[in-house]
Amino acid sequence: METQLILSRSILTASAAVLCAFLVPSAHADVFGSGANTLTLEFVTIGNAGNADDAGAGGGSYSTPYGGVSYGYRMGTYEISQDAITKATAGGLASVVAGAHTGNEPAANMTWFEAAAFVNWLNEQRTPGLKAYNLTGVTSLTPWASEDAWQAGGENLYRHKDAYYFLPSEDEWYKAAYHQNTGVNADYWDYATGSNTAPTAVASGTTAGTAVYATISSPAAVNNAGGLSAYGTMGQNGNVYEWAESAYDGINNSSSEGREIRGGFWFDTEKALRSSLRDDFSPTNSYNFIGFRVASVPEPTSTVLMISAGLLAIARRRRRAAL
Repeated sequence: METQLILSRSILTASAAVLCAFLVPSAHADVFGSGANTLTLEFVTIGNAGNADDAGAGGGSYSTPYGGVSYGYRMGTYEISQDAITKATAGGLASVVAGAHTGNEPAANMTWFEAAAFVNWLNEQRTPGLKAYNLTGVTSLTPWASEDAWQAGGENLYRHKDAYYFLPSEDEWYKAAYHQNTGVNADYWDYATGSNTAPTAVASGTTAGTAVYATISSPAAVNNAGGLSAYGTMGQNGNVYEWAESAYDGINNSSSEGREIRGGFWFDTEKALRSSLRDDFSPTNSYNFIGFRVASVPEPTSTVLMISAGLLAIARRRRRAAL
């Protein structure tokens, strides 16, 4: 019986090893709400965990490298739409003002805190009681204590360690937009369309190498906002600027400090789209040209889950036989 129990434990250990070996992000859609208020968020895999920073990145008062992320994660394929905010509000999301745009156009006129409230709502839908940000009102938060704060890739007092959905940090945002997706290297594009050549300005569409910018009168629908990045995200150049989770100085320890924005918007010049340009705004301000997207921890693939389930079932049978 002892031999059988040892074997059972070995199989369980092997199962865990398989999970660890194959635990990589998988691209799929997450569904929230129900009925007429069902909303779907699509995510893409951001792999190459442990990639190096873009040594040439910087801009503004804090000119340091960006883009290195030591873990796998998922990035929203599209910016969050006004329709998603409308449906979340009907499903219980409170204290979020309606945006400047409509339907499948990007949600805007939202403060950083309102974007954070939406993210908290997503976490609550998945795990009741879980929240990414310790919001203490509609215009403030209390940073998490170190033991409760996110530690992957460095301590982040804004984000809870168990957060499933979150606003992307500047590094997470930068990598998804500009990294060439060619391994754990420092190879980056200048633009979020997989190129060192400025995107072609368009009012809408999904043609490779295009972006919604340059004197266009309004943003496009989030799923019709230009060509894709090397990882498959859309609209990280043009359409609307996007709030990042990060404070401009990257320390993330104050409720009121300016939050990073990147990507340019529909009326901007080409310069605003470059990886070298970064800016910040007060997290209590809202503008019709600033929106956001959501990032997430990775999901195990279905293959891993099936392998793990099979190994665990074998282990249970052998253990019952041993008893």
